[in-house]
Amino acid sequence: MFEKYFKLKENGTSIKTEVVAGITTFLTMAYILAVNPNILSATGMDSNALFTTTAIAAIVGTLVMALWAKLPFALAPGMGLNAFFAFSVVLGMGYSWQFALTAVLIEGVVFILLTLFNVREAIVDAIPKTIKTAISAGIGLFIAFIGLQNAGIIVNSDATLVHLGEITSGSALLALIGLLITSVLIVKKIKGDLLIGIIATTVIGIPMGITHFGGLVSTPPSIEPIFFKFEFHNIFTLDMLVIVFTFLFVDIFDTLGTLVGVTSKANMLDKNGNIPNVKKAFMADAIGTTVGAMLGTSTVTTYVESAAGVSEGGRTGLTSLITALCFVIALFFAPIFLAVPGAATAPALILVGLFMLTPIKDLDLVDFSESIPAFVCIIAMPLTYSIAEGITLGVLCYVLINLFAGNFKKLSIPMYILAVLFILKYIFI
Repeated sequence: MFEKYFKLKENGTSIKTEVVAGITTFLTMAYILAVNPNILSATGMDSNALFTTTAIAAIVGTLVMALWAKLPFALAPGMGLNAFFAFSVVLGMGYSWQFALTAVLIEGVVFILLTLFNVREAIVDAIPKTIKTAISAGIGLFIAFIGLQNAGIIVNSDATLVHLGEITSGSALLALIGLLITSVLIVKKIKGDLLIGIIATTVIGIPMGITHFGGLVSTPPSIEPIFFKFEFHNIFTLDMLVIVFTFLFVDIFDTLGTLVGVTSKANMLDKNGNIPNVKKAFMADAIGTTVGAMLGTSTVTTYVESAAGVSEGGRTGLTSLITALCFVIALFFAPIFLAVPGAATAPALILVGLFMLTPIKDLDLVDFSESIPAFVCIIAMPLTYSIAEGITLGVLCYVLINLFAGNFKKLSIPMYILAVLFILKYIFI
């Protein structure tokens, strides 16, 4: 049944490979079950309800991706977008969380319309192949940076922004031990190396006092306090327009970057550099966001941690189906899954960052009209902590450099339109 539906042999994979890949993806993104409630509860939303809602939103979006788009990508409420929801819209602008959820709902409906009319697909096609290649490398640096942060290997510094953390003890030491174990497994070509590395690091964290088990089974809390809580009387305001546009912009290019970067790494792009089933993938994102708003959470987006599953060999929707099933299980076994510390998943993210760098070899570094925009795109992602900003700056550089250099044939009308929109975004938002 799985072979017929997902075409496993045709995609060079197997049930075992897809299962391992799906579990790996889940373990690298399971932190969202703890982090999303923590961030959104700052607005006054019920944190227990948010745990359940976060899991259900991830299940719905990932199932659509698995069963319809048939791609190995998982979805959940997006990091960054949840912070904008809580700290900018609610705590910053002073709106209620119900108002913010209304903005997310509108964003989801607009996304569905943009996807139906192929607008999002047109944006993907308009981006030059050089930038698409750079996106994968940029995401690699970005998620490696996330892994280093999660482990406490790289920490904040008021003087230099970042510096080396205390690596001789605690989470940082555990992550370095896990990095060594996982690296050896990769070198020895052990199947399931990333997953085995995560499990081994979690176990080692027990005597170190970093891994804490709070039980086995728990009943999912009710989502009633935040379910279908909308506030429509302020929707025709300038603030609502700005908020919806910002949600739209960040989600479009975060999802675009993830899809392009991960499919590029997996050699799943077609000969023209396009993503298979991209319209269905975008629709999964749109449906996830709309349903997520109804459930009571911020924008749902495709997760860059999907790269971990792809690195394990995941190539079809069976990978994301397994990830969705893991979220279902997590609803009832939350204490176990939430016990996996950030230090245990950090080695996987760091090494996946290396894997994501491989397409960089296809860049023409001698042609500076191509390599400079690519470099800006790559370096901007980790330094701005945003996939969307990396794509924006890369595209702007590509258009402006080639425009003023007289390379008009390289630029299409959609590229000019994107550049103008990006400039307006920086001016007004």
